[in-house]
Amino acid sequence: MITTSLLSGRGRVTVTILLLALLLLPACSGRDAGTEPEMSDEEVAMTIELTSTAFNAGEAIPAIYTCDGDDISPPLQWQNLPEGTGSLALIMDDPDAPRGTWVHWVLYNIPPSTGELPENVAPADSLPGGGSQGRSSWNRVGYGGPCPPGGTHRYFFKLYALDAELDLAPGATKEQLLAAMEGHILAQGELVGTYARR
Repeated sequence: MITTSLLSGRGRVTVTILLLALLLLPACSGRDAGTEPEMSDEEVAMTIELTSTAFNAGEAIPAIYTCDGDDISPPLQWQNLPEGTGSLALIMDDPDAPRGTWVHWVLYNIPPSTGELPENVAPADSLPGGGSQGRSSWNRVGYGGPCPPGGTHRYFFKLYALDAELDLAPGATKEQLLAAMEGHILAQGELVGTYARR
């Protein structure tokens, strides 16, 4: 308890010492100094820059990449992968679908040396440069473009940097991929496009 007057020089010294002690208390916790708490998968930093030469973030996805066009996958590019990345995974889905989130594309075990996906990735189990494709909500392997029943929908392309390759066979679902990725996510990037049908 401080009994000296705050107006006295001694009181100022006492208050200063007390404030310094309070500021140093967190350093005396059980965590080692300089270490950060482990992040959960939900708290992973959005540090990967994910872009497309076909559309800008928040803009409409061209019809060629939808069920109203050629239904081919758009080109995607990324950078700023964290050190220690062992593989990449990508999920494209539509949270605005009337019956719940609709999965359009699932890819995983993409080599970290890969900096892009070209336009029109073939609907095959394996990717030409390495990696696998999973199943969409249409229960087929490969890309399925936007095809909303009506109105404007948002399409999320989410890229994950993982600390290892996943023990996951081709043809996995989004749910299986998310379960396999748990505890392995280093960073994430996101690109959102829209598409409307009237």
